[in-house]
Amino acid sequence: MNIPFLKNPTAKFLVFIFLFYISWYFIYNWWIHPLETIDLAVIDFTVSISKWILELLNYKVFVGSDRLFGIDGTGGLWVGDSCNAMALFALFTGFIVAYKGNWKVKVIYILSGIICIELLNVLRLVALAIMETYSYTWTEFNHAYTFTIIIYGFIFWLWILWVNKFSKKGIK
Repeated sequence: MNIPFLKNPTAKFLVFIFLFYISWYFIYNWWIHPLETIDLAVIDFTVSISKWILELLNYKVFVGSDRLFGIDGTGGLWVGDSCNAMALFALFTGFIVAYKGNWKVKVIYILSGIICIELLNVLRLVALAIMETYSYTWTEFNHAYTFTIIIYGFIFWLWILWVNKFSKKGIK
C-alpha cells in the first residue's frame, strides 16, 4: 500500500508511535492488567526497593496490605497500577523502536532505559514518602505535577540521546 503521507519521515514516526501505543493500550487493558500478576510484581519490586532506600536513610517504614507503604507516623502511599511505570516503559520502547538503529543496540538501550525509568520511579516514591511526613499537600502537588514533568522529561531526554548518540540518522 502506497500512502504519500507516510513518505514524510515525521509522519511515519508519529503514525508508528500512535499504532504502537494503541497496541500497548489494548494488550495491557485486555490481557496484562486483568491478570494483575505483572502489575503486582512490578509494584512489589518498586515498593521493596523504595522501602530499602528509605531504611538506608534511617526512616522507619511500614508496608501494609493492598500496596500501601510509607514512613511510620504518616498515612502512607497507595501505589496504584498507573504508578508502576509500565505505560512509561511502553512509551519509551515505542520511541526507540520507531527510530532507526541497530537492533542489538536498541534492545540494550531499551533495557537500560527501562531500568533507569524504574530507578527514577523508585526515587519518586521515596521522595513522596518523605514529603508525606511534612505535608499531604506537597505530596499531592508533586505527585500530580512535578514528578510527571520530571519523568516525561527524562523519557524525552533518553529518546533525544538515542537519536543523537546511538541511532543511525533517519526514521525506520
